[in-house]
Amino acid sequence: MTDPQQGLIRLEGITKVFQTDEVETHALSDVHLNILPGEFLFIAGPSGCGKSTLLSILGLLDSPSSGNHWIREERVEELSISDRTRMRNREIGFVFQAFNLIGDLSVFENVELPLTYRYMASAERKCRVEEVLQRVGMAHRARHYPAQLSGGQQQRVAVARALVGRPSILLADEPTGNLDSKNGQAVVDLLAELNSDGATICMVTHDPRYASMANRTVHLMDGRVIGQEGGAANKPIGHATLRME
Repeated sequence: MTDPQQGLIRLEGITKVFQTDEVETHALSDVHLNILPGEFLFIAGPSGCGKSTLLSILGLLDSPSSGNHWIREERVEELSISDRTRMRNREIGFVFQAFNLIGDLSVFENVELPLTYRYMASAERKCRVEEVLQRVGMAHRARHYPAQLSGGQQQRVAVARALVGRPSILLADEPTGNLDSKNGQAVVDLLAELNSDGATICMVTHDPRYASMANRTVHLMDGRVIGQEGGAANKPIGHATLRME
């Protein structure tokens, strides 16, 4: 079990440099971050400050140029590519600004898709999908297709897809960016509800309206952490994760 004080995910001295023939861009510089089980963490800052790059590293979609990265006290740099893929599939759920639903698949099939990579029995997959669709209020739309849904409904389906694998942490990259204010608030309310049930959530946003809903906000500027507000001590940590083995 992860030591709550050590963090579910821990970054030390993370840098990320993108290089072209003529330009060297420092997207992240000496970032230190400790995400505790049960936290609702916001990563805030203006466009281009490195928020999405940081989230990609947290979610094992990208690797840092230097620094150390631990998930559940396993050092990511020491894992093979296949082990990283397995960890990403089992430990991390993603919610993207653009929804990224597959238009030719129904709501049920979109949510089920991550489980097919686990060679899980059909009956168990069905049970899990029905459970998470019910949880996000989309069970009645299971046989619909993404084009038949509103933006807010599509994002709820995207949240369900992220949850169906019962990840340790949910990473949300500007999940309200393509939504109007009403649907955006509904999605953030849903994330807050999931957090109150024990989910660990890290959400990237440039919208200050939602910051008060997190129990800690980390501010980025020019690839550096320039400050943070709140802390896990301000809010009781519930269940360690969504994981139910």
